[in-house]
Amino acid sequence: MAEKIIMMTEQRGESNRVPAVPTSLEAPTGLLSDRLARPLHDLRISVTDRCNFRCVYCMPKAVFDNNYQYLPHTSLLSFEEITRIARLFVAHGVEKLRLTGGEPLLRKNVERLIGMLAELKTVSGKPLDLTLTTNASLLARKAQSLKDAGLQRVTVSLDALDNDTFRRMNDVDFSVDDVLKGIDVAHQVGLGPIKINMVVKGGMNDQEIVPMARHFRGSPYILRFIEYMDVGASNGWKMDEVIPSAEVVRRISAAMPLEPIAANYTGETASRWRYADGGGEIGVISSVSQAFCADCSRARLSTEGKLYTCLFATSGHDLRALLREGRSDAEISTALAHLWRARSDRYSELRTSQTEELKRERSANKVEMSYIGG
Repeated sequence: MAEKIIMMTEQRGESNRVPAVPTSLEAPTGLLSDRLARPLHDLRISVTDRCNFRCVYCMPKAVFDNNYQYLPHTSLLSFEEITRIARLFVAHGVEKLRLTGGEPLLRKNVERLIGMLAELKTVSGKPLDLTLTTNASLLARKAQSLKDAGLQRVTVSLDALDNDTFRRMNDVDFSVDDVLKGIDVAHQVGLGPIKINMVVKGGMNDQEIVPMARHFRGSPYILRFIEYMDVGASNGWKMDEVIPSAEVVRRISAAMPLEPIAANYTGETASRWRYADGGGEIGVISSVSQAFCADCSRARLSTEGKLYTCLFATSGHDLRALLREGRSDAEISTALAHLWRARSDRYSELRTSQTEELKRERSANKVEMSYIGG
């Protein structure tokens, strides 16, 4: 256990590089693309590394115990720093901002940050798509203030309807009923359309696939099933615990026939399916069995200002250092442009072709999901 904690602390420090600032500065055009011609469209911002759940696939108690050292408050980006970085990303073409964690609603006064980000506009002058992912533990009490601050919608993590199963997944004895209440309150105040994410881990909660689909069928909510992923090094990931999305669709369709529908936009992570009788839709996210690297347009900003260009990255780029050493917007913007143009990440596509030795080496150094927000 100690070795894992040391490894993750190193990821949050010296292993991350301070980006070079080119001598020739450039103005953003809003049309930035990487080496594989993928545009920069989404920025996911982790606002805290803390969470009040201990989900077995993300922050297992064996590692994130009472002795785990979280980042000190002085290491976190301030709301002003987050907004400044977000503004630079928007100038390069980002149209969607997602606040994540840990659990983002644990960040004190997060509504103030939402209000600051809600004032940003896309390069075409339109409002940004501003959303937040939450475990819903605090959602019922905060939903109205989040909406008033300018948040548009939320995505809620819910891994089972059965209370015993859900408690085993979150490992802190939190009730399904409290999550469902948070979802309903968020819907009532207008934070929608609400998406509900279920991470499916074979042998733990896969028996909940059909009950979850049946419960949310015909509701205003969109249920999405996520393959259990090998993010980070602490969750003990095994391939034989992955339930492929094709199997998820097969099980649901056997009970309630499904038919495929087109994606909402290029780069959408979920493949969409609708009920043949018009009872709504579900999504499946297949980053293990059917990689979607070719369309990935997402960048991730950690809570202490490290930029990650892939969910499965082993190191980041220290933007906080540029902010705090007094670099100008033009300098940081140019550095961002060079980083994205150099991007060639496609870990999920390469996973199956890597040797076992390379897999073990990379898995031991991947950044944790709780640090960059999934």
